[in-house]
Amino acid sequence: MKLQVIIGSTRPTRVSDRLAKWVALTAKELPDTTVEIVDLKEYPMPFLDESISPQFNPDRKSDPIVKKWLTKLDEADAYILVTPEYNRSYSAVLKNALDFIDYQFAKKPVALVAHGTTGGAQAVAHLRGVMPGLLAVTVPKATFFASRVGESISEDGKLSEEIKANPYGPQVALQKMLEDTKWYSDALAAARPTVPEKLY
Repeated sequence: MKLQVIIGSTRPTRVSDRLAKWVALTAKELPDTTVEIVDLKEYPMPFLDESISPQFNPDRKSDPIVKKWLTKLDEADAYILVTPEYNRSYSAVLKNALDFIDYQFAKKPVALVAHGTTGGAQAVAHLRGVMPGLLAVTVPKATFFASRVGESISEDGKLSEEIKANPYGPQVALQKMLEDTKWYSDALAAARPTVPEKLY
């Protein structure tokens, strides 16, 4: 499985990158899996400005940075979206990046990891409503990180030993979610057509 962990925040003071590093470190323990962190800071896309919905445009001519983003997504079999919760939803920069997608997520699993005062529960709930529009399969299990990320995870993605030792904590939840992501990735890869279907 080629897994991409996408950092869904670009704020200068963000801590989502620490969360993404923790996710990636844990994911590297999965068998037959390569993991890459994809940072939206490296893809400063404009606000969606295409005249036709990407899935319905047979003659699409995207911004070069958008093309770079879509090409990167094409490389993966599965994705994990890591997002903060802003005003009871997920980040605007992640929404914009998702809106540029046409078929990169089609028939592939997407797992969700969020953080905030309620573990990012409302951000996850909103993302679950978006994924079918991108033709993706949302992994049923998600990971909700309610502790303060900056105090709980080091800059290199190491979770504090106290939190890690909690048998009902986020480390166990993440591991179970990752195992399911691998299962869905393997199953969908076996069934997925070589050439993605198009709606237009």
